[in-house]
Amino acid sequence: MDEAATREGTRRFRDRLAGTVPADHFRQGGTGLLLSSIGIGTYLGEPDDATDAGYGQALVATIALGTNVIDTAINYRAQRSERVVGMALAALIAEGELQRDEVVVCTKGGYLPFDGSYPTDPGRYFQETYVGSGLLTAADLVAGSHSLAPRYLVDQIERSRRNLRLATIDVYYLHNPETQLSAVDRDSFLTRMTGAFRVLERAVEQGKIGAYGVATWNGFRVAPDQREYLSLADLVELAERELGKSHHFRWVQLPCNLAMPEAFTLRNQRVGDHFGSLVEAADALGVTVVASASLLQGQLAGRMPDILAEAMVGLDTDAQRSIQFVRSTPGVTTALVGMRQRAHAEENLAVAQRPPASHDDYLRLFTAREG
Repeated sequence: MDEAATREGTRRFRDRLAGTVPADHFRQGGTGLLLSSIGIGTYLGEPDDATDAGYGQALVATIALGTNVIDTAINYRAQRSERVVGMALAALIAEGELQRDEVVVCTKGGYLPFDGSYPTDPGRYFQETYVGSGLLTAADLVAGSHSLAPRYLVDQIERSRRNLRLATIDVYYLHNPETQLSAVDRDSFLTRMTGAFRVLERAVEQGKIGAYGVATWNGFRVAPDQREYLSLADLVELAERELGKSHHFRWVQLPCNLAMPEAFTLRNQRVGDHFGSLVEAADALGVTVVASASLLQGQLAGRMPDILAEAMVGLDTDAQRSIQFVRSTPGVTTALVGMRQRAHAEENLAVAQRPPASHDDYLRLFTAREG
């Protein structure tokens, strides 16, 4: 059995759902994998058994309803989100309901994680667990809780593989690398990114990850003169210069939603001899774009302007319309939505039954905003 997502496996997943889920629910990523236009996120919630159970039920439901993109991070819920993903996938595979090569599992490293629960003194925990053990030095830490040190990333990849019960993690993101820019200058930041890319490329060679990228919050949504700004072209050029054109830096993740549309609207990325949007730059560079925070952690599931219903037709709730907006954004491959209950999975995946909004309907929202 394949130990990672494959082109053949993701096509098999799509084909098995033919007649149940429209074919246009699946998009081809830059790596040739077929990705569902809606993926499940696992960020929110307490590190407790009840939340674990809810995520487990939601994962099973979303996969049955047509999701094959699963997003998590080692620091989410004190490693429990990774662990519940691992348990749910292992059960589905053992029961013959799923094959490993059909799903794209993504996780992140960079923030120091707790282990199973939140300690009363986080700073002391980090010092004792990560600095006191010799894994990190004080100089490796930024903001007391973030590191891209090579030996730390090696450790985190191994921990995530164990948590997820996977030989190969399909996509491994550096988590909010712009955090480093709060403490070091840009040249030092690029040096740290070079070291991180080398670790990740080696992990690809070893079969521990399939590809890698950056998952950001602010980096791609601010102007070039801002301290946290990230240039996608610069990162790709860094990978090419250090690792060659066959490098595996192929993915980016950033927030995209009705309140945060910068991936499409902000022309802050170098594209050849001009500046364009992040999705335009990613298309030119062969990088797959995944949108996080599609519902802005639930804030966009309530009452929304009437123009949203008029533009995102055929859907019953504002949560569904908000998801439709994100999956209809040109250049976005998958819209991630946090789902902790089976009922939420059923409501959200109903959006997959509709075609994406037309370009004209999508742009109506921006015309209404300007008006």
